Amino acid sequence: MKKEGGKIQENTTIFQKRTCFQGKNNAPLFSWPWENMDNYKYLFYGPLLAKFLYSVYKEETENGRWCLYILILSALRGIVHQLWCSISNLLFLNRKCRIFQQGVDFNQIDKEWHWDNFLILQAMLASLAYLRFPFLSNLPIWDIRGCICCIVLHMAVSEPLYYWLHRWLHSPHLFQQYHWLYHSSKVPHAYTAGHSTFLEHLILCVLVGIPSLGTAFIGYGSISMMFSYVLVFDFLRCLGDSNVEIFPHKIFQTIPVLKYFIRTPTYQSLHHVDMSTNFCLFMPIFDALGKTTNKLSWTLHKEMCSEANVRVPEFVFLAHVVDVMSALHSPFVFRSFSSKPFSVRIFLFPFWVLTFPVMIIMWAVSKTFLYSFYNLRGRLHQTWVVPRFGFQYFLPFATDGINNLIEEAILRADRLGVKVISLAALNKNEGLNGGGTLFVNKHPNLKVRVVHGNTMTAGVILNALPRNVDEVFLTAATSKLGRAIALYLACRKIRVLMLTQSTERFLKIQKEAPTDSQNFLVQVTKYQAAKHCKTWIIGKWTTPREQSWAPSGTHFHQFVVPPTIPFRRDCTYGKLAAMRLPEDVEGLGSCEYTLERGIIHACHAGGVVHILEGWTHHEVGAINVDQIDVVWKAALKHGLKPA
Repeated sequence: MKKEGGKIQENTTIFQKRTCFQGKNNAPLFSWPWENMDNYKYLFYGPLLAKFLYSVYKEETENGRWCLYILILSALRGIVHQLWCSISNLLFLNRKCRIFQQGVDFNQIDKEWHWDNFLILQAMLASLAYLRFPFLSNLPIWDIRGCICCIVLHMAVSEPLYYWLHRWLHSPHLFQQYHWLYHSSKVPHAYTAGHSTFLEHLILCVLVGIPSLGTAFIGYGSISMMFSYVLVFDFLRCLGDSNVEIFPHKIFQTIPVLKYFIRTPTYQSLHHVDMSTNFCLFMPIFDALGKTTNKLSWTLHKEMCSEANVRVPEFVFLAHVVDVMSALHSPFVFRSFSSKPFSVRIFLFPFWVLTFPVMIIMWAVSKTFLYSFYNLRGRLHQTWVVPRFGFQYFLPFATDGINNLIEEAILRADRLGVKVISLAALNKNEGLNGGGTLFVNKHPNLKVRVVHGNTMTAGVILNALPRNVDEVFLTAATSKLGRAIALYLACRKIRVLMLTQSTERFLKIQKEAPTDSQNFLVQVTKYQAAKHCKTWIIGKWTTPREQSWAPSGTHFHQFVVPPTIPFRRDCTYGKLAAMRLPEDVEGLGSCEYTLERGIIHACHAGGVVHILEGWTHHEVGAINVDQIDVVWKAALKHGLKPA
């Protein structure tokens, strides 16, 4: 095993064994009985809810109380897993404490999509236990003797039993049949704790049931004991697979015996790397007794708790929030939701009430935070987010504050040793900071290269045009992108209808074109001028009335943020300029706004190409038209593809 930057870097052989192994999935009790039901599986909670409602209707709450307890407990267990998922994805808080540096990718998210199957299973078994043992409904709320008894049963029975069963599951035959599924997850995560086969969770039900039901049979059971034990059990399982080390090493230096009674995330992560060690459930003492403790367990834990050797990204994309709803698309909110292109869903509306005050707090206490990361060609790429929502960029009094945040992020990247920082759409607004020119002029000695990525955006739009096009209609024609697109097309003898009210700005751009191309640039002041043109390139939001002037069959290319709403059914609409990342990207697990998986906005792609090419110039201000083809060919050379 190699260690790099204080983090785990797996030996190649072990890594391939862990991530490329393909076991069998046709073994008995491998699949879940409701595997083909997708989200309809939650209907299994229906009888419990119906039983409780019926008991309320009949005023026989004693009969339905147990059903209510099961439903509440299942919901609380789901919340525990979700909170740990959020904690694992709060990269701006835990980036120094992450064990495996790579992110959770789309493949792992899809495989772990139904991580909560075991909650349904245990709810069913709890219901059967209630039917078989009715006295459970009469348990008291609290009994301190039950808590002590439950802990003793867990330590004396469940812990050693789990240890030996876990080792048994690692025998060649059973691992090939069942346990490979759990280890197929590349990066430990809170949801990984529930990602196992039906048989393994049946075994886990027995391990959970021994202390909880055993205490009830002895006569010391209570509702609070059962709730507490199950929730603590889930909490510790999620903790172990969280991939975030939260235990300071000083605790174990001060109380050495403690390391035998609590499984740390680092301790559990070593089991994913060296699967012949660290089999315990929560108490490493059983690994010590069984002589299966990994020798690196505590030295690695000490390194994980140190501040040194934090890996610095080579590239940063500085993004921003679009609106309150899209803020809920963050990986630390709902991992599954962020792994799909953003769209407004009904279930989001209740969370709007919580998100709005968060927006106000972010506005008051501003600091750029780490949002996500991925690896490409061995280079760490990170996305930082300026805590400002789209509408705030258009408030005159907010300009200085936003520029200060962007400047602070650039200087921070410079101090860290980041090589390239790319600015997202509104962060490079011409009226805000001149496309990044403000920062480069203010700090001429910057080592980090500031890139607005508009050259790539222009390349994507231009290469999406039909080859036989001879005329285009261009709005926002005197903007940075509009100017570059107009000049590029004019040089290729394509007529450009430039919508602008400013004759002065139009003439300035026209004079930049070669003499023999200037007549291909035509100023228009109304949308009516494009009523016969079927290729529109729109750089500002277009109303339904304005779109109505386009002839039937028109295709709307666009570089406007937010995108124009498609009002015309007889026309087609392109999405924002974007590129598909190469196939060898690792750790990418969230979609960029409304884009499909693996696709990033063109300005983001422009920064990626900048770092891959090793260019050392800033890309700010006006677009160099001569560089459009250079950037486009470089992108294709490195495996990026038009989306």
